[in-house]
Amino acid sequence: MLDPAAHVIEKCGGPDAVAEMVGIHVSNVHRWTYPRARGGSDGRIPTRHHRALIAAAARRGITLTPDDFFHMSGADDGKGLSSPAPATYSPLPMPQDADPTRFRHRHILGIDGLTPDEIAYLLDRADGFVALSRGPRKRADLLRGRTVMNLFFEDSTRTRTSFELAGKRLGGDVINMSVATSSIQKGESLIDTALTLNAMHPDVLIVRHPHSGAVELLSQKVTCAVINGGDGSHEHPTQALLDALTIRRRKGRIGGLIVAICGDVAHSRVARSNIHLLTAMGARVRVVGPPTVVPRAIARMGVEVFHDMREGLRDCDIVMMLRLQLERMQGTYVPSLRENFHFYGLDYDKLANAKPDALIMHPGPINRGVEIDTAVADDVERSLITEQVEMGVAVRMACLEAVTANLPSADARNRS
Repeated sequence: MLDPAAHVIEKCGGPDAVAEMVGIHVSNVHRWTYPRARGGSDGRIPTRHHRALIAAAARRGITLTPDDFFHMSGADDGKGLSSPAPATYSPLPMPQDADPTRFRHRHILGIDGLTPDEIAYLLDRADGFVALSRGPRKRADLLRGRTVMNLFFEDSTRTRTSFELAGKRLGGDVINMSVATSSIQKGESLIDTALTLNAMHPDVLIVRHPHSGAVELLSQKVTCAVINGGDGSHEHPTQALLDALTIRRRKGRIGGLIVAICGDVAHSRVARSNIHLLTAMGARVRVVGPPTVVPRAIARMGVEVFHDMREGLRDCDIVMMLRLQLERMQGTYVPSLRENFHFYGLDYDKLANAKPDALIMHPGPINRGVEIDTAVADDVERSLITEQVEMGVAVRMACLEAVTANLPSADARNRS
């Protein structure tokens, strides 16, 4: 076996040269050659650096191809590698590269409770699935024989559709359960629904529910894996993961960045999951909004609180906007939508306080002219909103793979 990281580093002129080519610290380059037990990547260069390395090498007159990033096997006579066979390349880390020991959770109910290594593992796996989704053959058989069921008690476009695509691209059987035409509308309780579905032996349930904690309660009543698609104002873990993947692919890192989460933090499960994830990965997080929609105790989560939009955006790397969740509000939280936009809506005037290369994010759906100006939302150089949607499919593929990796194989289950 040839260690691809060491091979590429040598071919490009050493660790310092590679660090300069991709814009990272040289210690990170060395870490590629370390075993996982030492915090390394077992000789694999993260997929997000492949394209940049190939382009940078070409500018230096070095021929680097996708094959250089993967193991090459050949006959070894005991004195070293001889007559290597041509390397086979796939933009997707192959199924056998998944490492179940790095993610042992049966469910994904929230970001709170995941370690930085577990978060990084999901992001690394998702990074590989981006290439699969962009390729001509958008299918792998990692979930062959598995059944994935979407159970959404709230309306959803991005989350439900991307989970459906993720399951199908991994070769699973995906079922979308319509709550509007189910027995739930006849008065069936959540627990009875869980027991009914459990009797059908699905492998994974994706659940969105309007009440915080409902998904965790359901997970206690079923034998399959459960992934939280958003529960009340509590958590939305896959949204935070896709946001993190989007940031990491564009900025090359998460640690050390200043991220401002702006808007209706009080009612936002997206904000809570992002705060857990970003602080765990070393980012500096600010929350910005009027006092009526920023909880007083939010600072206990390790964030800085600002009620002045311009001051909160000062020197930020990422500006993450949130919509006003009017459906969760009991009473009046802002004087008017027009006044809210005047003080807290993102336009170019307020954005000028952030760093010149600051990027804009929004989990959707967007309310143009309420929390963000149309021109800013559609800025092709700075807005990551459509890229977030793309990353959502890849992240949900990684989550489905992770929770099923430690389940009994479909073939073994069918024999039992």
